[in-house]
Amino acid sequence: MKTSQKGINLILSFEGFSSKPYLDSAGIPTIGYGNTYYPGGKKVTLKDPAISKEKGVELFSSVLPTYEKIVKSKVKITLTQNQFDALVSHTYNTGGSDTLFSLINKKTNPEIIKDWFTSRYITAGGKVLNGLIRRRKAEADLYFI
Repeated sequence: MKTSQKGINLILSFEGFSSKPYLDSAGIPTIGYGNTYYPGGKKVTLKDPAISKEKGVELFSSVLPTYEKIVKSKVKITLTQNQFDALVSHTYNTGGSDTLFSLINKKTNPEIIKDWFTSRYITAGGKVLNGLIRRRKAEADLYFI
């Protein structure tokens, strides 16, 4: 399974684009559409040159399979396309959550999963961020369509 255009659009809408490296809300050097590293694993630094939107799309496309692979390896039940997309978005932003994957694999009550989705990973740098609250809600909404 691969991320659908709906899933890609969700990720890109929350990540936004930056041609120049910057420190994200957690203080991690980031460029393009939320990329913290380049293909091959080299980390983004604040000294890296600016990139075009086209290069940003290329960079995003080259690292997205890494996050798809995490979801595929951690989730042992059959997912719908929307569920897969929601989990890839979450994993792209957070690196993945073994707790969330475990809840899904155990087919935990949907209300518990939804509560988990919307109440965790909403902080960065010790602060609750409205953008992360909105993202987690959008991911949960997509997961439960």
